[in-house]
Formats: sequence, C-alpha cells, structure tokens
Amino acid sequence: MKRLLYSSVLLVLLPALWRVSSVNAARNQDQQPAHQQTKTADKSADYLGSETCMACHEDVVNKFAKNPHSRLALMHGGKGVTCESCHGPGKEHVDGGGDITKIFRFTEASVKQIDKTCLGCHATAHPNFERSEHGKANLSCTSCHSIHKFEDEASLLKVSQPKLCYTCHTDLKAAFAQPFHHKVDEGLMKCSDCHNPHGTFQTTQLKSTADQNAICVKCHTETAGPFVYEHPVVKTEGCTICHSPHGSPNPRLLNVANVNTLCLQCHSETNMGAFPHAVSPSGPNHNQATQYVACINCHTQIHGSNSDSVFFH
Repeated sequence: MKRLLYSSVLLVLLPALWRVSSVNAARNQDQQPAHQQTKTADKSADYLGSETCMACHEDVVNKFAKNPHSRLALMHGGKGVTCESCHGPGKEHVDGGGDITKIFRFTEASVKQIDKTCLGCHATAHPNFERSEHGKANLSCTSCHSIHKFEDEASLLKVSQPKLCYTCHTDLKAAFAQPFHHKVDEGLMKCSDCHNPHGTFQTTQLKSTADQNAICVKCHTETAGPFVYEHPVVKTEGCTICHSPHGSPNPRLLNVANVNTLCLQCHSETNMGAFPHAVSPSGPNHNQATQYVACINCHTQIHGSNSDSVFFH
C-alpha cells in the first residue's frame, strides 16, 4: 500500500515539477544577452575566435592584451570570448564580407541593449545601476567606460576622474576650486572614494548610511564616536548640516563664515521650536561682552564628548 501511495504522489507531482523547471529555463534564457542566448542554443560554430577578428581589426585585438577583459580568454581557452563575448558571434559578419549590420555594435545599440550586454557579466557587482541616478538619467555603461580606448586602465574609464565626472557635474568643478576643499583636483582623492557611480540607496549615490557620516568618519576618525554625550544634530542631520563636503570659502569647509552664526541656527530663542533638543545660550558666559568669542573656543569637542554634556572637553 505504501509503494502504491508513493507512486501515486510521484505521478501527480512530476508533471508540475517539469512545468516549473521549463518556465525557469525559459526565464533564464530571456534574461541572457542575445549573443549568449544564441550560444546557449548550441550554435558555438558561429563563434570564430579573436584570431579571425584580427584579420581586419589587428590594432584593436593587439591592444586587447592590456585589457582586464582579456582574462576571459585565459579562462575559456580563447574560443567564444574576448571580441565575441561582447559583440556576439562573428560568423555572419565574416561571411557577409564584414557586413556591419551582422554584428552587435555598441555605437548603434540602445542604452538598454548596451546595459544588458555589460550587466550580463557585471550584474552581481552593480546590482543597483538601473535604479541609480545615472541609470535614471538614461546613461549607459559606455557613457563613462570604453573597452578599447580608455585612459584609466583599472576601471576602463574614457577619461580619468575627476575630469570625467566634471563633464556632467560642472557645478562641482567650481566647488573644488574653492579656497578650502577636499583634494580631488590634486589627485589625493577620487569622486568614487565617497560616491558609487553605479548606484546606492542614497540620492547622491554616497557609499554611506542615511546620515552620511560613514563616509566622512572613514578619514575623520576622531569624530566617529560613539560618545557618552552625543551632539544630536550630527546623528540626525549628518556632517553636511555644518560642512560643505566638496568645497567652501570658509575654513573647515563650514557652510557659513562665522561659526557663531552656524551654532545659532539651532541654539537660539527663535529656533527652539524647530530644534527642541538645542539649548539656547544664557547666563553670564553669553553676555554682550563675549558675543564675539567663537563658541568652539569653549565647546571644543563639538562633535561629541565622553566627559561633558556641553562638549567643553
């Protein structure tokens, strides 16, 4: 009876399992770039190898040895990789006497086609690109990268940072020209040290938490905390509530020239409603005689303190 029961269950389940596996296989097939689908369909004979491409594109193929993508040839024996792994099978192109319509050309492809081809291999490394600010702006991988003509070999950028970023972000070029700025133009930092151009869950594509501090304290470790007495605004609003991260005319990249003006944006009688945690200056230490003394002369540990609730030391 048990054997009969098991046999009946298998007869019911096997067709369903076969349908699920068929649907999954079809779905995986649809997600592959077109040239990979063709190869999956057992048309490997259509792939001729980079040696055939060299007959007409010798300069490009010779330079490819310095390209990070050339490692694919070592992994797969050089058949069906390198040129054809991106441009698709070359047989029809060659048989047509070099007919350019018979090969995948990035210069003629749509943004979606380009991204689908690149993300066929790089999807794991850049899973958020389609949701990124660059993706939403309809930029493709080849807007910044070039496989054959690149200036930055490590990331195949057409032009090195920050010059490449400035082609769109012209306002930031002016910010980095301010008297006080992070040393990006000097080559000591890169835009990608703080931002992920392929996308994060932040609007400015910061490699950071919601309060933006994770990026800043990576270098400015003395402000990291945690502190016994936290400055609440640092945690709730982030470093940029006081500092301009790209550049500023003010020392310490402050948003305003006078540090007291900055403090009084929260610590004043008129702003107590908006910032209920802020304490308004009062008492003999804040009278007219000392109004021109910088707040941080006394409140030296303004990012947080382990010994004093008003950040004296």
